Amino acid sequence: MGETAEGSYEVDDGFVGEGPESDEEMPLADHIEEMVYRLGIVLVAMAAVSAIVFPFGDYIINFLWYSVLPGGDIARPRVYHPLALILARLKVATLAGFVVALPVFVYQTYLFMRPGLYEHERRYYLASVPASLVLAAVGVLFAYFLILPAIFTYFLTYSQSAAVVAFGLSETFGLIVLMMGLFAAVFQIPLFVMLAIMMGLTTRAWLVNKRLYFWGAFLGIAFLFSPDPTGMAPIMVAATMIGLFESTLLALRWTGR
Repeated sequence: MGETAEGSYEVDDGFVGEGPESDEEMPLADHIEEMVYRLGIVLVAMAAVSAIVFPFGDYIINFLWYSVLPGGDIARPRVYHPLALILARLKVATLAGFVVALPVFVYQTYLFMRPGLYEHERRYYLASVPASLVLAAVGVLFAYFLILPAIFTYFLTYSQSAAVVAFGLSETFGLIVLMMGLFAAVFQIPLFVMLAIMMGLTTRAWLVNKRLYFWGAFLGIAFLFSPDPTGMAPIMVAATMIGLFESTLLALRWTGR
């Protein structure tokens, strides 16, 4: 492969691809200014979606609450703080904004890096934007249908024999929202692994050789962000992260890419 005019590159078989638009270096202050601008767009998008969802917070809270928790009087929420309901509505609105902000974040990082990307790298990055939204939705559904019911069933199993169980609105709904948001982010792992390999930032062989370091990082993140002193939720989060990471490596082995 050899360099050609205007920043393009030539492969051995004669194919010439378009290179980065410019090899000029920007001052550090300009980089920081643009990065802050891109992050600001992400935050504005997140805030706008949250503002739209906030008026419907009560309906979403009731739907999530009685879908995830066991039926009967035991599932009735207890309010121990005058602002508990408002805070719960803010949490669910923030969750909706966070899920939508994930693909916005991916797209803004693409715009930030676009001048230094080759044409094929731009295609990979643009394709990752809708993929990010789909993976976030899958992560939320995964937490909703599997993780949260398992966690609350486990809580009831070890608590009912020793005490009367009552679910506080703030604490319980905070856990529900946190786990859904966390799994929306966790399910981005295959996307970022694929993207890093497709853009030549790393290789599958390197990731395989360093997998134990990634496992340790996943365990650390899971125990840092999962508010469960029993260890049940962090273990489930870490197992999901490791499973997604290893599944991605296995898929890459099958495809040979």
